[in-house]
Amino acid sequence: MRIIQTSVAIVALAWAGSAAAQNTTATVPPVIDVHMHAMEDVPIAVPFCPNQTRFEASDPKDGPEAPFGWSKEECSPKLYPAPKGQYRSMVLAEMERLNVRGVVFGDVADVQKWQAAAPGRIIPGTAFDKVEGSDPARQLKMLEVAFTQQGFKVMGEIGLQYEGISPSDMRVDQYFALAEKLDIPVAIHMGTGGSGRANVAMPGYRGSMGNPLLLEDLLARHPKLRVQVMHAGYPMIDNMLTLLQANSHVYVDIAGLIWSYPRKEVNRYIERLVDAGFGDRVMYGTDQLVWPGLMAYSIGIIQNADYLSPEQKRDILYNNAARFLRLDKGK
Repeated sequence: MRIIQTSVAIVALAWAGSAAAQNTTATVPPVIDVHMHAMEDVPIAVPFCPNQTRFEASDPKDGPEAPFGWSKEECSPKLYPAPKGQYRSMVLAEMERLNVRGVVFGDVADVQKWQAAAPGRIIPGTAFDKVEGSDPARQLKMLEVAFTQQGFKVMGEIGLQYEGISPSDMRVDQYFALAEKLDIPVAIHMGTGGSGRANVAMPGYRGSMGNPLLLEDLLARHPKLRVQVMHAGYPMIDNMLTLLQANSHVYVDIAGLIWSYPRKEVNRYIERLVDAGFGDRVMYGTDQLVWPGLMAYSIGIIQNADYLSPEQKRDILYNNAARFLRLDKGK
């Protein structure tokens, strides 16, 4: 289960090199990334070492506090941001090279730009905006048009946790009712957030609102609703397993988690999900933003996981998401 930085990098490079060497995606096993964002240029675009080993404490007396708590460790290779204006084209090139289809979340207009650039690769997703100060009727209409007329397939990313709101709060129930009515899966942020500094950068965020069991009342009201728990409810593994055991329409994605926490912890969390019997409901994702190389890197983590069988790796990288999204089945 112990996986060192260099071995993950080697596997990621081998995966990418295999696709490039064959000069076709036809013989490269398909991958579905269920958690991407329609980003362009991002202010936080700096070189980054994934899976850093610790989060550092901060002291408000020391002056302005950094919005991220990762330690500034060195690694090889680093993940580098795309040059200005090239992020979308570079990510789409990676998706083509690695034979990836991705669920891309964002505003309708932003997602449509991605879809227009690579219609065969992009599965469009959008969601309602913040609860406070919003116009529910307008948002509900926007969603209905997106899902019935504009071809959108997933309602997400739903970021209620950043407002300190439970997913079972009745103020947002009408959106979930629409998703159930239209048979649209929903993707809800639950768990990890703030990168060790939510108190500095995201004062509305509440870790307690990431408790997977907060979904129970919502699921009871909408028994046909398909739910993607983003970030797999990390780190609340026991409650996540309880919810999965009780609700067969719930899946998890490992996006964000897969690169933003120590690798040993990431693998231990995924292994718990699989060992508990839920290997058919774990879906690969990146939370793709800023770094085009993140996709190959994170695919390498799954490919190099010695606690997963080849069949389990294919389930996580493709088959589970294809089933959840009702796409064609992979091999």
